[in-house]
Amino acid sequence: MKTIITGDRPTGKMHLGHYFGSIQNRVKMQYDYDTYILIADVQALTDNFDNPEKVRNSVRELALDYLASGIDPKHSHIYIQSLIPEVAELTVYFSNLVTVSRLYRNPTTKHEAGQKKDKFGESGETITYGFLGYPVSQAADITALDGDVVPVGEDQVPHIEQTREIARKFNSIYGETFKEPEAVLSETPRIKGLDGNEKMGKSLGNAIYLADNEAEITKKVMSAVTDPSKIKKDDPANPDICMVYYYHKLLKNENLDTVCSECNAGSRGCVACKKELIKVMLEFLEPIQERRKYYEEHPEEVEKILKEGTEAARARAKEVMQRVRKNMKLDYFE
Repeated sequence: MKTIITGDRPTGKMHLGHYFGSIQNRVKMQYDYDTYILIADVQALTDNFDNPEKVRNSVRELALDYLASGIDPKHSHIYIQSLIPEVAELTVYFSNLVTVSRLYRNPTTKHEAGQKKDKFGESGETITYGFLGYPVSQAADITALDGDVVPVGEDQVPHIEQTREIARKFNSIYGETFKEPEAVLSETPRIKGLDGNEKMGKSLGNAIYLADNEAEITKKVMSAVTDPSKIKKDDPANPDICMVYYYHKLLKNENLDTVCSECNAGSRGCVACKKELIKVMLEFLEPIQERRKYYEEHPEEVEKILKEGTEAARARAKEVMQRVRKNMKLDYFE
């Protein structure tokens, strides 16, 4: 059975973009792979170093969202990055194999730094070593557990390619030590936000969270962008440029053909369409939120799952690092 390494930075609750973009795929794959799901708290500190409380609180929120979404602890190991010191050790060794200019060329890192100009300055003059180097840490996450497959979105492919480069260079210097992991792209394209933005995101304020209640969902859906050419209730509209129809389709509304035809014909008002979407969305989220409520009421169970997952990940990392130290001639007393 091949090994999957995947995960997220704990920076808040998960939204529908996360669910359709990655989580539902992990839920399917966990039965066919040895699955390790990382809560990357160290990487979250790269741009939240001045707010550790946010990261700490988000670790629990992320675990709750994983379990609520169908990640099964009998088939998946959910673990906390900072509790695997072998990963930190391997990150140091890998840092000798990557030039600063190569890190600056990573397109995903460049893009993310550009979104954080308030922290790193207009030209990135105050960018930190930790933020610039987090692809190296990510490479250590994957290789320290002998990862074969890494499910990612398109924006993360450059990180996996950098991991493969690092593994190749390490192997060329110290002998065959690491596999070169394969990136597996999500079948679902990037999920759009309610405002029509090409990406649903926490910082963009356009997200439906898996834990949102009815009032929150209602407020957000009622503000969703529709076809601007539809001025009056009975005006015909184009559902293909309407975010309400986009979400009807995403959530597989059984009434989708009717929604489309009535929208085209002008016999469906936007308010009625939004109210129907709210109903569909609440029905979709109901089983997820029921599972979340169960785990919220049983925090000791969540803690046990995280402890056991972290122990399993660390045991595997220890084995890999024995091989690494031997090949690097650092196994002094073994």
